[in-house]
Amino acid sequence: MFLLEYKVKPKPLQIQAINEAIRTTQFVRNKVLRFWMDNRGVGKAEMFRYNTALRAEYSFVTELNSHACQTAVERTLRAINRFYDNCKKQIKGKKAERPLGGDLRVRTHQAGYPRFKHNTRSVEYKVSGWKLSKNRQHITFTDKKKIGTFKLIGSRDINYYQPEQIKRVRILRRADGYYVQFSIKLDPRDTIKPILPSQKAIGIDVGLKYFYADSRGGIEPNPRFYRYWERQLNRANRQKSKKFRKGKSQSQNYRKAKQRYALKHLKVSRQREEFVKRVALRLIQSNAPIDL
Repeated sequence: MFLLEYKVKPKPLQIQAINEAIRTTQFVRNKVLRFWMDNRGVGKAEMFRYNTALRAEYSFVTELNSHACQTAVERTLRAINRFYDNCKKQIKGKKAERPLGGDLRVRTHQAGYPRFKHNTRSVEYKVSGWKLSKNRQHITFTDKKKIGTFKLIGSRDINYYQPEQIKRVRILRRADGYYVQFSIKLDPRDTIKPILPSQKAIGIDVGLKYFYADSRGGIEPNPRFYRYWERQLNRANRQKSKKFRKGKSQSQNYRKAKQRYALKHLKVSRQREEFVKRVALRLIQSNAPIDL
């Protein structure tokens, strides 16, 4: 899957609608997970039938597109399957146990036991619940959550791809705003041009002391972005903690401090991502093939 991401600028009412859709997704996922915990041994079909029962019972779940509810169930299934795989591979950590006459208990989370989500940040649609404009510069979400229409802000041209290639659409909430992501199914044979041997093969070894060392003796230093910003991150975290009121509703000052802290972490993650892309592109353009 190829991912295209665009920034959107929703209005206050649209922000409320997006947050409500995200909370509904989280609600469905947690309810399905509880259903699995209380009825150990149920399979995929039973979970999807329980999702249908939730849509009949709760009106706010019915307002969300049915495919978006299905993706919430799929997230739960992935977490459950990952837990079973960890058990088969005998990964150390607390497993689930059910004492005689008691409720299900979990002794540790290291084995990947599925947990309830409390801070979901995205809602994902499949091939329905959304519609692109004719010029493909705007997207409209058509379910009953009334999210509305957004202008897609970005440098990548989505007109290059056919509508049937778009398999998933996700609304994502980050510290600096909201984004719309498109998951596009591509055939690598049609999109990647054959690489002619350059007669300059190179091997690289990735490590901790250096970001990588190549077979020709070249070394790429590790930029250590987190260490560079660590003092500011710790300071922002302390300011956030000072404004936290235990057992009470949080003030606006706490929310602002939390936002500043999240923005600093987002900056570090983006610096890391852009650094890796830049280094990888330079290696690929100057050397082929690369032996890992």
